[in-house]
Amino acid sequence: MADKKETKTTTKKAVKPAVKKTTPKKEVKVEAKKSDKFAVIAISGVQLKVYEGKEYEVEKLEGKKGDKIEVKEVLLVSDGKDTKIGKPYVDGAVVKLEITSQKKGEKIEGFKYAAKARQRTRYGYRPSITKVIVKSI
Repeated sequence: MADKKETKTTTKKAVKPAVKKTTPKKEVKVEAKKSDKFAVIAISGVQLKVYEGKEYEVEKLEGKKGDKIEVKEVLLVSDGKDTKIGKPYVDGAVVKLEITSQKKGEKIEGFKYAAKARQRTRYGYRPSITKVIVKSI
């Protein structure tokens, strides 16, 4: 008797292309920005890109809540159409800020470790920060 292997043959059916169901598109309202006007300023040792009416956190600035500050170190000014780049600062450009709060920031922790010397130093501090709001550019 000879062993015969039975082979199973299958036929594949033709696959119909998937039909995309179309759903009515929802209208998306795009709100225009209040202001496309922005500036790049140098403040507290950093450069910030600021927009009118927005609030930013910077390192400690002298002053109390409600004090007004004028920043004359303006590196770039753009109103959406024209862009002025300073060398190093834009002549006559001033950004007016108002201090909204003085507080301490999140705790920053550090750890030093010297291998084989049994030396471990853990340190941490909370930096003082100032929240400012941009009144005008």
